[in-house]
Amino acid sequence: MVSTTTTFVPPVPAQTLSVPGKPPLELRVWGKKPRASSVPLVLHFHGGAFVSGDLDSSACMAELLASSGAVVASLAYPLAPTHRFPAAVEAGYVALAWLYKQRARLAGAGAPLFVAGEEAGGNIAAAVALMVRDRAHPPLAGQILVAPMLDPCNATASLRQTLGAAICCKWIDGWKQYLRGPMDAEHPYAVPCRAQRLTGLPPTLILTGGDDPMRDEALAYAERLREAGIPVSGGVLAPTTGWPDALNEQPPQECPCAGEVREHVRAFFQAATPPPS
Repeated sequence: MVSTTTTFVPPVPAQTLSVPGKPPLELRVWGKKPRASSVPLVLHFHGGAFVSGDLDSSACMAELLASSGAVVASLAYPLAPTHRFPAAVEAGYVALAWLYKQRARLAGAGAPLFVAGEEAGGNIAAAVALMVRDRAHPPLAGQILVAPMLDPCNATASLRQTLGAAICCKWIDGWKQYLRGPMDAEHPYAVPCRAQRLTGLPPTLILTGGDDPMRDEALAYAERLREAGIPVSGGVLAPTTGWPDALNEQPPQECPCAGEVREHVRAFFQAATPPPS
C-alpha cells in the first residue's frame, strides 16, 4: 500500500554560527544571501515558556520567515530557571548587535534588520526592540510577534478559555521561573506590555490565532502600539491554528496557516523596507 501523506521538506538550508562572547551564543541561520542584492535579516527567538525550546524546536517559524524572503538567524538563548531575566534579553541584544556587523556577509549590503519570535520568544523580541530603542543601536526595521506571551497576570478571557477551571499551566509556571521576583513584573524589558513608553519602536507585525491562549494580550499590545503612533499590521488568523504549541514542533506537513503567515510577513517586509526610488 502506497502512503498518500506528503512529507514536509524544509525549503531552505541551515548553518550554525557562534556569536563571540562568554559563553558564546549559538545561532542557526536559515536562507541564503542573494548575489546582487540584499534581503531582510531576522533575529528569531523560539518559544518554550522561557524554560524550554532549542534550535530544533525553532525550525517551524524560522522556515516560515526564511521562505517569506529573509535570512533568519535563530538564537539559542539562555533558559530559565538557570538563567532568569534579564539573561535572555541581554543575550538577544548581543546577538542582534553582532548580526548587524555581519549583515553584508549574511544577507547583503544594507540588509534591514528585524527581530521576531513566537510565544515566549515574542516577549523577548519585543523586549530587545525596546532595548534597541533605548540604546539607539543597531537600527531596527521592524519586529514580528507571533502568538506572543506578554502578560504574566494570565487573566485574559482567551487564556481562561484554554485553561478552564485549571489554576496552573506551563505559561504560569514559565513566568514564575523566568522572573526573579515581583519587581521584575514592572520592568519593561521583562513585561513589554506594561512599558510606560512605547514611542520610538519600529513598525510591528503581530499575528495571533483564533484559538491562541495569548490572543487577548497580543491584541491589547497591538492597540497600545497604535495609540503610541507605531505602525501595526497583522491580526487574528484562522480559529484552528494550534498556536502557540504548533509553532514549537516540526510538523510532518506544512501547517495550513503557512500561506497566510507568509502573505503577512512578505507584505510587512515590503512596507518596512520599500524599494529605492
